[in-house]
Amino acid sequence: MANTSLWTQWSDWKSSCRWVDLTHTLSAETPHWVGWPAMQVEEKVNLDNSIFCAHAYTTVGQYGTHVDAPCHMVKGGRSLDQITLDETVMPLCVIDARSQVAENADFVLDVPDILAWEEAHGRIPEGAFVAFMSGWSQRPAEDMDNLDAEGNRHFPGWKLEAVKFLVEERKIGAIGHETSDTEAPTTSGKTNYEVEYYILAQDRIQMELLTNLEQCPPVGALVFCTFPKVKGGTGYPARCFALCPKE
Repeated sequence: MANTSLWTQWSDWKSSCRWVDLTHTLSAETPHWVGWPAMQVEEKVNLDNSIFCAHAYTTVGQYGTHVDAPCHMVKGGRSLDQITLDETVMPLCVIDARSQVAENADFVLDVPDILAWEEAHGRIPEGAFVAFMSGWSQRPAEDMDNLDAEGNRHFPGWKLEAVKFLVEERKIGAIGHETSDTEAPTTSGKTNYEVEYYILAQDRIQMELLTNLEQCPPVGALVFCTFPKVKGGTGYPARCFALCPKE
């Protein structure tokens, strides 16, 4: 008799879980890092002159909701085609820091914030995907950099000690955030992006420019981080979604 237990689980997921899309729609208007040009779309053929429609898409890998592979910053680090399938599905832990960010756009998530979250929700499990929910994805795309009068960017980020704690003490699988950088701009220029370098140097992936995290519970969901298997790929627009238990 064939084992169809996974089919039973899939049927149960369809009825007992909420499916939350954590991905911005990909377009020229999609939020992206300030250093990249907007995505370009070229129509190659259409249904007026062919039996099918096709487009060419031109964009950098780190655009919109995307994955960063270790080789994005680390010489000799793994590329997207070397990320194993079991690394793309993880328990999801969502740390809600929206109130702190509302008071201070330059807020930096630190170890005490993680420990306070664990007091309320329990220890972060090994292999987890830890997402920093700042509420930043709710801003209009043109406001994501939050420029001041001098043109300086202001948005929240991870503190190096926090990411080190998650990797070294909790053995997490990956991190994610709603902003276009791992580190807050108030420090990234001074530290040469040491927080992003650290997580990638630990042979982990990270996901940037996530959205809809507020639709996920703090614990109990699974996150699926899917992306093309690009040979030598440093990063690519990704489709991330969470499978959440219904309340």
